Amino acid sequence: MTSTLFNSFLLAATAAVSAAQPTYDVVIYGGTSAGVAAAVQVRQMGRSVVVIEPAGRLGGLTSGGLGQTDIGNKAAIGGLAREFYRAVRKHYQDPAAWKWQSSEAYRDGGQTRTAAGEDAMWTFEPGVALGIFEAWVKAYGIEVVRRERLERKSGVALTQSIPQQIWSIRMESGRTFAGRMFIDATYEGDLMAAAGVSYTVGREANATYDETLNGVQTGQGVYHQFVDGVDPYVEPGNPASGRLPFLDPTGPGVEGSGDRRVQAYCFRMCLTDHPENRIPFHRPEGYEPLWYELLLRNFEAGERGMPWINSAMPNRKTDTNNRTGFSTDFIGQNHDYPEATYAQRAAIVARHRLYQQGLMWTLANHPRVPETIRTEVARWGMCRDEFVEGDGWQEQLYVREARRMIGDLVMTQHHCQGRERAEDPVGLAAYGMDSHHVQRYVDAEGHVRNEGDVQVGGFAPYPIGFRALVPRARECANLLVPVCLSASHIAYGSIRMEPVFMVLGQSAATAAVHALEEDVAVQAVDPVKLRRRLLADGQVLAWPVAQATN
Repeated sequence: MTSTLFNSFLLAATAAVSAAQPTYDVVIYGGTSAGVAAAVQVRQMGRSVVVIEPAGRLGGLTSGGLGQTDIGNKAAIGGLAREFYRAVRKHYQDPAAWKWQSSEAYRDGGQTRTAAGEDAMWTFEPGVALGIFEAWVKAYGIEVVRRERLERKSGVALTQSIPQQIWSIRMESGRTFAGRMFIDATYEGDLMAAAGVSYTVGREANATYDETLNGVQTGQGVYHQFVDGVDPYVEPGNPASGRLPFLDPTGPGVEGSGDRRVQAYCFRMCLTDHPENRIPFHRPEGYEPLWYELLLRNFEAGERGMPWINSAMPNRKTDTNNRTGFSTDFIGQNHDYPEATYAQRAAIVARHRLYQQGLMWTLANHPRVPETIRTEVARWGMCRDEFVEGDGWQEQLYVREARRMIGDLVMTQHHCQGRERAEDPVGLAAYGMDSHHVQRYVDAEGHVRNEGDVQVGGFAPYPIGFRALVPRARECANLLVPVCLSASHIAYGSIRMEPVFMVLGQSAATAAVHALEEDVAVQAVDPVKLRRRLLADGQVLAWPVAQATN
């Protein structure tokens, strides 16, 4: 298709709605960190943009509790993503930012420790991240529409041209947004799916892309595993009494085979031990004691590890994540989430919250929990000054993976480990291949096991190809997907980090504006011109072989 024909179809299609609704240069569905970064880039390039955020709070997981930034190598992060972490540092250089402790008393840790002399900071409170995103929106005059959800069945209006183009999207309220380019920046890929773009859910078989770490992985299940000998039955030793909750009766499956299971979700809790800011853990309404029986049996079988990673954030707060065989991950209870209706998703989120609230109360109070663990957990609680609408509990669930697009380029284990290389880089991934467990099952010896955890690293940062951000050319000509991008399950486990999403959001927006300037489909943007602009904007697109990898 010639460039003139490309926009003639789109302009004709949008004419019907332009009188009542503005036609934006770029419409972004999803106000995640990727969505906000994309919007800023569009405005920096002088184009009009709107961000539609279904849940209302900007920033996704970055402002939703994930303050312990997962990176792998900080030097791989550039552009607006690095500007965000520089803004974090600038915030905490102000003495007024330190309400609940002194800056001198704070010690971060882990792989994202801020080194002396760094221009950025990598740990932060959720409210600080939200404040930065809101400041960006205000500074760049970005229109944000909150709590509007896509009508997923018939809300995407497509042209009849080949390739198809989106000309507008309609919300459940009936509100319609017309645009020339669209970006799906959601964790779920709802716009991508509704536009008819190819995608997958779950784990591919190893044979699909000639991988070794995809599909069922019982042999990798070393970490976050049950102690040997935990009995799975309601009445120990009696199969007739039935299995305890959340044990998959069909698992684990054939080693290396594919399935529709997705890695576990949780809430990345922001906790505090400051008495004036702490909300003690409570026994939630609807508490189910049997949900935690395996937790207690695991302790009684010899587990002595703390069932959380409680990473220190400023102001005596934490980012709290899953650890050991039974923890904050609600294993196996999210498999329906990617394709579920909004009502079904809300129920899944509520059940995850109930599970995690009950877990924290159990750990802090149950007499079968070892006293050392009970005492340590009990001194923590939710924060009065974070997620105040939910008494310290956030709305954003940690959706570690949902749908994944299938494009002309699928990022795989081979890209992660350097056997293949994307020749059209728009950013770098720098984390090991990482999947949380996806199922809990009974093994051949009649004991409880978790399956799905994979933690394989030892490779340098590697490029993510532009073709992994765009649909196949015949499917949609004006859509980019920087979050639910084209990647296998195990490669996505390496790519799916918040700073990388910000990088890819900025790169996707750059390509969208270039497609408008060049009057071509997104798949046909000038790669030389795109690379030149990305580098000018500070993106890191290559990794020197001799450079350190940690």
